[in-house]
This record gives sequence, structure tokens and C-alpha cells, in this order.
Amino acid sequence: MTGTRRAGNGVRRVVLLTLGWEDLPKSVSIHGAPPEERLREPVPGVLLQCDGGWLLLDTGFNPALIRDPALRRRFHGDPGFRPILPGPGEPLEEALADAGIAMDEISRVAVSHLHNDHAGGLRHFAGRVPVHAQRAELDFGLADHPTPEHHAIFRIDFDDPAIDWDLADGDTEIAPGVTAVLTAGHTPGHQSFVVDLDESVGGGGLVFAFDAADLTENIEHELAVGGFIGVTPEETIEPIRRLKHLAAERGYQLVPGHDPVVWPSLTRSLAERFATDG
Repeated sequence: MTGTRRAGNGVRRVVLLTLGWEDLPKSVSIHGAPPEERLREPVPGVLLQCDGGWLLLDTGFNPALIRDPALRRRFHGDPGFRPILPGPGEPLEEALADAGIAMDEISRVAVSHLHNDHAGGLRHFAGRVPVHAQRAELDFGLADHPTPEHHAIFRIDFDDPAIDWDLADGDTEIAPGVTAVLTAGHTPGHQSFVVDLDESVGGGGLVFAFDAADLTENIEHELAVGGFIGVTPEETIEPIRRLKHLAAERGYQLVPGHDPVVWPSLTRSLAERFATDG
């Protein structure tokens, strides 16, 4: 990727969704953090209004795996990790209703990776719209061994023949003004997203790290993330540096994926920025 961008075809509105929370050790986000330190991190979703309709980045939890006692024991049995749903219904449906956007207005979905807090809502889109992911991520998630589930990648969330996968092998533009950037390490096919805002809404843009960098600390101090597959902790720093470079060369904000301070603040500021934009 270069620092150039095409004019007149960028994203016209950004809506951040909070699809739940996770009460967990800080060491999940910062490798080597003291085990007694805990955080309540938001579960992110991002809506981007592009040419052709709304693009959704990430889909939150599958609430059935949390609410049903037997399924919760199977999939969320770790007492150190507590998923928190935002309401009594489907998190994604509730968040979209709050944003005033109908589910059928979403014309495309992309997932940063297949962890349960990002891919749990994919069932809403099976047989409906294309779902973009990295090929390496889906190959790992569908591998016939228990390792993915040991890493909180639950095949039940995405192993559906009705899902219309749009798979990439590296960086690719997935919609006008939205580029997926391969940032493997946290998972084998993790991807982040560079979002170019249209000049009609003031231009500029954002880089969404998702789990390549959970917290501001990961970015500012180049600290390894706590979760990784097939790499060393130190190797997770390189994607952070790449995202920092991409953001700096464009003058864009680099947004950490689960920061409990940054996410609600940016949610409010973007809501204010696009309050009058359809």
C-alpha cells in the first residue's frame, strides 16, 4: 500500500458498535501483563457506508453459546474470562436498531478474524451477503484438529455452506475506500482495515487495528499482544509497526481493537461528526 488514495469514492459514514464486553486478564491484550490485572474490554463492530450499501466489520458474540448453560460450559468454561452481553436479545440486531440501520441494509461483511467475539454473528448473513476473510484464517478455522477451539475459534460460528466467502491472500480493497491489510500473528489470517473517508464528509480516515493491537499501550509502546498463534510474542509487534506506518503516512488515526477508553470516546465523536450525514 502507498500513501495515495483515489478521490470521490471514500466511505461516507462510520458507525461504531459495541456488541458486548469481555471481563478478562489484561495479559490477554498485553503479553506479560501481571496476571492480577483485569480489564472490561468492549467487543467491537464497525459499520461503513460505502458505494453499494453498508459494510459491516466484525459481528460480535454468538449469544446462544453464552446463554445456554450447557453451551456456556463447553465454549465459555474458563472462569477467568467472562463474556458480557449488552441486552436480552441478539447483540447485533440490538446495536443496529439503536443505530437506525436495518439488517438488510448491510450489503457486505468482513471479519478481522474468526475468534468467537468477532465471528459469532456471521450466522445472520449466511445465504444473504458476501463475507470477506483471509484464506489463511478460514483454512485454519476449518482444520480438522482441536487447536482452533483451544484458541477460542469456534467452528460452530462459521462452518456453514450457506456463507458466501470472499477470500483473499493478503492486502486487498474490499469496498470503495476500504482496504483489508493482512496483520497475521494474533491468528494466522488476522486482518486490519484502512478506511478512507470521502471528501464530501471532510476526508481523512481511520485505521482499525482490531486484535493486531487491542489497547493504546500496544500501539504507543509497541507491546506484543497476549494472544498469538504460530508465532512468538515478539513477532506480533511487526504488524503493529506496519499499521503505525500506514496511519502516519496518511495522517489517519490508528484505532486499537478493544480499548475501554478509546472505543467509547471514538464512538461518541464519530456519532457527532456524522450526525447530519446520511
